[in-house]
Amino acid sequence: MSNSDPVSEKPLVDVHDLHVAYGRTHAVRGLSFTIGRGEIFGFIGPNGAGKTSTIKVLATLLKPTRGFACVSGINASINPAAVRRKIGYMPDFFGVYDDLTASEYLQFFAAAYHIPVHDRPPLIRDVLALTDLTEKHDAPVDGLSRGMKQRLSLARVLLHDPELLLLDEPASGLDPRARIEMRELLKELQSMGKTIIVSSHILHELAQFCSHIGIIEAGRMIANGSLNDIYRALSLRRTIHLQLVNASTELLASIRALPQVASVEEQSDRLALQLQEDQTAPEDLLAALHALGARVRMFQPDAMDMETAFMKLTEGKVA
Repeated sequence: MSNSDPVSEKPLVDVHDLHVAYGRTHAVRGLSFTIGRGEIFGFIGPNGAGKTSTIKVLATLLKPTRGFACVSGINASINPAAVRRKIGYMPDFFGVYDDLTASEYLQFFAAAYHIPVHDRPPLIRDVLALTDLTEKHDAPVDGLSRGMKQRLSLARVLLHDPELLLLDEPASGLDPRARIEMRELLKELQSMGKTIIVSSHILHELAQFCSHIGIIEAGRMIANGSLNDIYRALSLRRTIHLQLVNASTELLASIRALPQVASVEEQSDRLALQLQEDQTAPEDLLAALHALGARVRMFQPDAMDMETAFMKLTEGKVA
């Protein structure tokens, strides 16, 4: 008999045939996807593609024109109160909270979440520590940097320990250091068992930590799956720049015969190998080269990121 929990095997998020219209503007057009527990789902698309509308439906802030969105089997439109207990929603703007310190801001929301008074101080200390804001607990909110405000907003949505985090453009307006800090924080939250939907148009950053990617354009999902799924569907290739100490006709023939190598171009001072992205990783190719007896002086893979996939898949349309 299997010991697996049938509830845990069901997707945490189930969106089916979702339509959202604002008058004559059809923002979301038949969107369907699922997200498993513990995944980080990167929602990618240009402004106006329908990302925020979809997230607002899951956050119970918007009712769909047609279709449904469920969290843990609960329909967000039919039972919004139950869904709100399971989600933490972080919009792409912070709001105005003048004259509050970081701790007072979290106290306010802890009360809104009906967290018992005696539980609030240790809980606030914990979320401040998790978001690396302990030293800012008495700092005025309106004096915090953009990155600190984003982390404080994330601390807020963690107060009631939600299963699902809905993060709309969390890296928007952040400097490079703050983006890295946000990325590492999301990885840590995933390791704690959180399921995360994060929307962005900063494609290469999502590709670094998302387990699945959904690319949306004009309200429709045009690609959905792991990075390898998307690369495979597009037949994307990565270029590896290679210099060999012991290049020979026989060795080049052996390299060309490797099944993962699509082509080899001989350039003035190097070789340019086209590697099938979905068939092998660059480090596996390097091991195969060593197995052939190649002495490698330079091995430089070109960056393969979601911009390539995005440009091949989309036409720049909005809803």
